[in-house]
Amino acid sequence: MNKTVNINLAGIFFHIDEDAYLKLQHYLEAIKRSFTNSQGQSEIIEDIEARISELFNERVQNNKQVIRIKEVDEVISIMGQPEDYLVDDEIFEDEPQSSYKKKSTTSKKLFRDTDNSYISGVSSGLAHYFGIDAIWVRLAWILLIFGAGTGFLLYILLWILVPEAKTTAEKIMMTGEPVNISNIEKKIKDGFENVTDVAKNVGESIGAAAKNVSESVSNAAKNVNVKKQSNSIKSSSKTFFDTVGDVIMFFFKIFAKFIGVLLIIIGSFALIALAVSLLSLGVADIIHIPGLDLVDIANTGNTPMWLISLLAFFAIGVPFFFLFYLGLKTLINNLKSIGKIAKFTLLGLWLISIIGLVIVGIRQASEHAFEEHFIEKTEFPITFNDTLNIKMIGNDNFNLGFHRRHNDFKLAHNENGNKVIYSSDINVIVKSTTDSIATIVIKKSADGRDYDTAIERAKNINYNFQLKNNTLILNSYLTTNPENKFSDQEVNVILYIPIHTILYFNSTTKSYLYHSRRNDNIVTNRNTNHYLKILDNDIECLDCPDGDFKIKVNTNGVKINEDGIDINDGENSLKINEDGIRVKSDEVKVNIDSNGIKIETVK
Repeated sequence: MNKTVNINLAGIFFHIDEDAYLKLQHYLEAIKRSFTNSQGQSEIIEDIEARISELFNERVQNNKQVIRIKEVDEVISIMGQPEDYLVDDEIFEDEPQSSYKKKSTTSKKLFRDTDNSYISGVSSGLAHYFGIDAIWVRLAWILLIFGAGTGFLLYILLWILVPEAKTTAEKIMMTGEPVNISNIEKKIKDGFENVTDVAKNVGESIGAAAKNVSESVSNAAKNVNVKKQSNSIKSSSKTFFDTVGDVIMFFFKIFAKFIGVLLIIIGSFALIALAVSLLSLGVADIIHIPGLDLVDIANTGNTPMWLISLLAFFAIGVPFFFLFYLGLKTLINNLKSIGKIAKFTLLGLWLISIIGLVIVGIRQASEHAFEEHFIEKTEFPITFNDTLNIKMIGNDNFNLGFHRRHNDFKLAHNENGNKVIYSSDINVIVKSTTDSIATIVIKKSADGRDYDTAIERAKNINYNFQLKNNTLILNSYLTTNPENKFSDQEVNVILYIPIHTILYFNSTTKSYLYHSRRNDNIVTNRNTNHYLKILDNDIECLDCPDGDFKIKVNTNGVKINEDGIDINDGENSLKINEDGIRVKSDEVKVNIDSNGIKIETVK
């Protein structure tokens, strides 16, 4: 059992094992001794400590993790031993290969090089990254800005998004060199040499000016140092664009903070809503809380609801968590990373959840892959010249009105107290027949994962009707056992009525009749509350007002009747009915209805 020590390395707090601390302390002291007589010793040591701090931070998963000798050895192997390098001043006057015992390679990172910049350092940073001269990058920007016109926006984005190389380690990584003791020392010494050169040039300039103060203006012009003038212009432009950049960054940071707050609000509310709704639904399914029967009936794949809720929680919640975390990162600059283990764990959970939901969806869809029908026929003693009244009847237990709802289903108890699924998905169709008596056909339909399942579910649909004194009473609903699930159950009531029979549909049937005459159907919802005489594939209204008249044209390519106008010559067509106007040609399609006007070109 070892003691732990708390240290502050380059402004970052670490817990470190006592043995590891002693080794790190000896290592740093050896580095300091190596640079005792070196120019810029303090700056070199600070940058080395900052780099070591970065390496430790990459290896620590949370604030409570203790740094051991293993991590210290890894960092030392990256930074190198002090005795591996010649650290006296003459090292920088020798050939490059003498500064290393061995040369390692590392990948470059993109930064803005503000030390060699005219505006923001984007061009010089890209030049380092691609290993070319900065002048070519600047020429490329000029061509993009004045040529395509998109260069300015791209430059601003890179200015905002690409970080500036501030530390010595970042400046070294920008050039693709390994960040170790030798390169840190070399970079800092280069900086001191640049300062010395600048001071020397300034001194020479002052001396030359004092010596030649009496010379003519023309001689002075000949001695103008073009390089110094260029540096002066560069310095002035850099100051101006730095100011512009600071203003842009100020407003960008305000905008980024606003976006961060927005992301936190969206992420937190989404996570809370998901946790409350989905997890509550899953728990309720496990303990069988009443009220979730409808959800269970719709779940034709029989996948446990708690599993669906859990998969949905991770599939939706993980992206919103990272939105929340991104918002925190935007607001808090030094927010510690959640660690690679946590990130990959969440990514794995998200992928598993997505795959799981896809499997559940496929399984659910497969339960509606096939549709089958079960047909029941019944003859009843209605002959020609008889009058048949037709009406719908509801059920007080189901609280149904007389309105058809397609694909709608609910759960209730019938008159025997049994739980049933009920639906109002009923269609009434009327066709004429030359037979002497009427026939009613009950066509029951349902979906299933295969034909056998579909037809079994269709057979299990309960639908009733009765004939009393020439009045046909049709149920306005169907029922089925909850075990059959909701499988798009539907009933079509097809009436085959002898010619010359009189029909009367009262107002309760209006919603269950078709809007138009199609598939040999001869009665529409506009014909209710009227006495209708059945003709051969047609009807005649016996009590319609005298003002009503019927136009019927059925020639080659032209149909005009009570349903509207239909003109079709094979290539072009025009259809006008209660649904709107539809025009189609070889080149264009035009639809005009309650939703507006839609024009499409035909490819």
